[in-house]
Amino acid sequence: MFGQGGHAALALMSLLLLLWHDAAPIEVPQDPKILQDLKQPPTIVKQSVKDYIVDPRDNIIIECEAKGNPVPTFSWRRNGKFFNIGKDPRVTMRKRSGTLEIGFRSGGRPEDYEGEYQCFANNEFGVALSNKILLRVSKAPLWPKEVLEPVVVTEGSPLVLLCNPPPGLPPPFTFWMNSAMTPIPQDKRVSMGLNGDLYFSNVLAKDAHTDYSCNARFLFTHTIQQKNPFTLKVLTKEPYNDTSYNTTDPYGGRKVAESTPTFLSPPGTESSKMVLRDEQLLLECIAAGLPTPTIKWFKKGGDLPGRKVKFENYNKTLKIINVSEEDAGEYVCMANNHLGSIRHSIFVQVKAAPYWLDKPTNLVLAPDENGRLVCRANGNPKPNIQWLINGQPVDSAPPSLSRQVLGDTIIFRSVQMGSSAVYQCNASNEHGYLLANAFVSVLDMPPRMLGLKNQLIKVIENNRTFLDCPFFGSPLPELRWFKNGQGSGLDGGQYRVYINGTLEIKRARSEDEGTYTCVANSILGTAENQVLLEVKERTRIVRVPEHQSAIRGSTARFDCVVKSDPSLPITVAWTKDDKPLYLGWRLKKDEESLTIPNVNEGDEGTYTCTVKSEIDQDSASARLTVLEEASLNPSVSSALPPDRPDPPMDLDLSDPAARSVRLTWIPGNDHRSPVTQFLVQFEEDRWEPGRWQNLSTYPGDLNSVILQLAPYVNYQFRVIAINSVGQSQPSRPSPRYKTSGAAPDAIPRGLRGWGSKKDNMEITWEPLLDLERNGPNLHYNVFWRRKDLGHEWNNVTTMGSKHVVQNTETYVPYEIKIQARNEFGQGPESNVVTGYSGEDKPTDAPTDLRASKVNSTKTNIHWKPVDLNSIQGEFKEYRLYYWREASLVPGLMVSKEKKTKGFYSTVAEPSGILSDLVPFSKYKMFMVVANNRFESPPSNTVEFTTKEGVPDAPRFFRINRRSFDTIHLEWDKPLEPNGILIGYQLKYQTVNGSRIGRLQLEQFLPNVTDFTLRLPDRSTRYKFHLSALTQVGAGEVFAEESPHFANEAYIDQVDIATQGWFIGLMCAIALIILILLIVCFIKRSRGGKYPVRDKKDLPLDPVDQKDQDGSFDYHSDEDNKPLQGSQTSLDGNVKESDDSLVDYGEGGDGQFNEDGSFIGQYTVKKDKDETEGNESSEATSPVNAIYSLA
Repeated sequence: MFGQGGHAALALMSLLLLLWHDAAPIEVPQDPKILQDLKQPPTIVKQSVKDYIVDPRDNIIIECEAKGNPVPTFSWRRNGKFFNIGKDPRVTMRKRSGTLEIGFRSGGRPEDYEGEYQCFANNEFGVALSNKILLRVSKAPLWPKEVLEPVVVTEGSPLVLLCNPPPGLPPPFTFWMNSAMTPIPQDKRVSMGLNGDLYFSNVLAKDAHTDYSCNARFLFTHTIQQKNPFTLKVLTKEPYNDTSYNTTDPYGGRKVAESTPTFLSPPGTESSKMVLRDEQLLLECIAAGLPTPTIKWFKKGGDLPGRKVKFENYNKTLKIINVSEEDAGEYVCMANNHLGSIRHSIFVQVKAAPYWLDKPTNLVLAPDENGRLVCRANGNPKPNIQWLINGQPVDSAPPSLSRQVLGDTIIFRSVQMGSSAVYQCNASNEHGYLLANAFVSVLDMPPRMLGLKNQLIKVIENNRTFLDCPFFGSPLPELRWFKNGQGSGLDGGQYRVYINGTLEIKRARSEDEGTYTCVANSILGTAENQVLLEVKERTRIVRVPEHQSAIRGSTARFDCVVKSDPSLPITVAWTKDDKPLYLGWRLKKDEESLTIPNVNEGDEGTYTCTVKSEIDQDSASARLTVLEEASLNPSVSSALPPDRPDPPMDLDLSDPAARSVRLTWIPGNDHRSPVTQFLVQFEEDRWEPGRWQNLSTYPGDLNSVILQLAPYVNYQFRVIAINSVGQSQPSRPSPRYKTSGAAPDAIPRGLRGWGSKKDNMEITWEPLLDLERNGPNLHYNVFWRRKDLGHEWNNVTTMGSKHVVQNTETYVPYEIKIQARNEFGQGPESNVVTGYSGEDKPTDAPTDLRASKVNSTKTNIHWKPVDLNSIQGEFKEYRLYYWREASLVPGLMVSKEKKTKGFYSTVAEPSGILSDLVPFSKYKMFMVVANNRFESPPSNTVEFTTKEGVPDAPRFFRINRRSFDTIHLEWDKPLEPNGILIGYQLKYQTVNGSRIGRLQLEQFLPNVTDFTLRLPDRSTRYKFHLSALTQVGAGEVFAEESPHFANEAYIDQVDIATQGWFIGLMCAIALIILILLIVCFIKRSRGGKYPVRDKKDLPLDPVDQKDQDGSFDYHSDEDNKPLQGSQTSLDGNVKESDDSLVDYGEGGDGQFNEDGSFIGQYTVKKDKDETEGNESSEATSPVNAIYSLA
């Protein structure tokens, strides 16, 4: 209990936290130039797991890697005491690392090195600690020797065969087998429990065996140890006959007493179970009885969590994965048969080892800045938080005025150089602990520029442009932009400077060209960089290719006239049907056109002209249609296709007036398509000489029109005829015609007033077009006055398009108007518009910012508004800055990039909805009020946590074919799990064209990322739907269909070759060929012209091999032919055939295949006969064999 002083301390702590405003920590860019010079305390980057079990047959490696500048040195503690590595010859430490390697080549026992190890990484700025690593050696003890008496049981009674495996490390995996190493069949009646015992709900006579053996498999040593087998004898009241057994009557008609269910495991009516959060809960109920009882599960006070529950071991085991606090409660298993039912209650308690709510992160501060480290963890029981500094309890460290520990938070005030250190937060309870290192680095670094020096940026006119200026320094420098080394900084109007240093030019114009300098300034110095900006004219095609039809054999021409910035080199390329066009010898390309002479059918298609510069491009397309050649007969000239008209001729000007003139022309040939329109164009030599512009269009039945003209312009005209095929070439220009001057008719457009500073107003407008000037010496009369005060008009005359009114009040309204004038007089005045002088920074910040109704992706936000007069400018929006501080998924790194969302509201109690949030994340936000140029100070910073959601799709999903009959699936976890992954769900079904098979479902644990599917048929194809699962549900589906694999053709060949009809057909063809060969040789032997040699067994002479007609001359002597089964040698002796395998081998050694058949029956024998020449080849020749049959 707290006394009065304790309550005062708590109140003071709360007040400090409420009033605390710390500086945003400095984010160090990952730039090699910065990191090379950046001095930082050590950080542990790799370490062994807390519970580390090693194989006694291998060397022991305990990992500890750290980074820092200077490079850290390492030391170890074992069982809380300094571990002197140098004194133990078996222990070595890797270079530039803290990893220990313990070898046993020279002897020693791994068990001697069991214990608790902790690594310390040290440099001059602090000490970082690894977790405490409990090293244990894997053990696989032998089964104790024992003599097992035969187990005698009456038929129908329950039975438990005890396993009691030896206690290994880690515990062994148990299973039951018989003497033939075949698993004991398990079913609803017979099954193995979680403890490894074999349970019989009731014993049948067929269970009597002498070889029930429990086996233990030890994972590390890959060994299996076997317990002495049980002998089971079953007593029956009537003789047992194997043949009388069947599944419907397992007792073969014998009378066996039935019994009501009783529980074999767990005993009694209730039991309890404790499980840790995020682990796996296994509940088991095994019942005895006859008939075999059925097991059902319930949860009192609610339903079983369907997505997390699995039933195994024939419903005897209930498994819940990724247990959470809501899984606690009373679970009931019920066993029943037709004689009755019983229940057993299992009371489940869910405890939790510590888990992070807010893990401390590294903090980089500049001198005199403030900051904080926060360490929040939860668990059951609630964990105890302990702070350490450089591995020592913070309470025993020397006191520091800049550091204050407030429970789970350490506050730093006005830190100074030399106070860098590594802080450790240890959160522990009876079920485990968490240890996190977070360094506080006090850094002073003068401003530095990180980007390329003096970069040249080329942009297209009127495009949005960004000039980058990455910088760094500690404390964080202030960055300003200047143009051509002048001015007081660029920000506002068409310029905007972002917090990362980037300058945005909203619409680049030619006057924006120049050298831009960004200057980063802090108390430690100044750094600057320059960017040279060049604004280029857009590259465009001013005369595009047009669709046309061409007669085969004629010439087609596509125009592509380009206008671009003179300083940018361009390339012009042509494609046909989106493929590069090969010009060859026939096609001709110049700077403005593509010519296709002697057109043929292969030239038909769509031609595209693409012009590219180094920063932009333009393209235009037209289609060429090839027509058949026209007939030479004039009477059928109407069969000629229509074409573009000829250009008009003989242009004439008449009826001159101040602002008009009559233009007359003679139309050209329309080429079988009536002219529908005439286009009149003009060119003037004062403002844009040489550029033809469209003036007006007229119907195709006119050839004389009155043109309406502008004053003070020296015109010439040309006419283009248009029909259904396209435009004609332009006519020859008309004589020039000059109109007289006049006062301006037009009013300048785009008049506006706005402030570039808090005490001025810039009045801007768009200047008149060249053809609107109406005369020389164009000026603008600008008028302004304060609105609603009845003041006289102020005015000024200028030739430019801007006037700046100085010394104004901040953000006050003005009335503005303008008129143009030249040497011939004044034009009309514009309407009065309202402009405003410059804005200043808002003085008040929104207050009482808070969040409500937070779900997985959005939240409602509320705040108290500011007085609109404090905005000191046009109220634009309440601007919310928010960022994702951390993910609640352990180990998931997130981007802390700030985002903004604007809310426009003038009500007394404003609110809004912030959406598109990432589920299962911690967010922070603050709000400012903004005018067009400035933002107010920030509101209070608010933290909120989004709820768990469904995950994104898996990062990838690949389908591979490992063999003919299996498909292997691989995937990776989602980039954003949006919660704690509890597994994956795979739905799949066969697809065969439009037919779809039955949907099948597989579920996997979160650490499983592959699956092998056996195909029922080699040609079966599947469609797969894979999604990740959280407690909320299934996430985005990644759908894939098994592709056609390259070896399917081979599979099909193999399948055809094994079909019965194919084998039968091949056999029939072979039989027909054999019969034909026999008939052929019979005819040769009886009607041949073959001479008979006296010595038929001599080898054939070369000249006897063929007759003149090309047939072979077989020398034979039927009368002297030896009996079958014998061979005649060269000396005339008959050699008995003993079918020796030596004759078929090499060197006298017979060769056999695996099935006992010998190899080389023909080939080896043939080679031997040809090389040795001492035996006849006729006995083994297929030809002679057939000949002898005849």
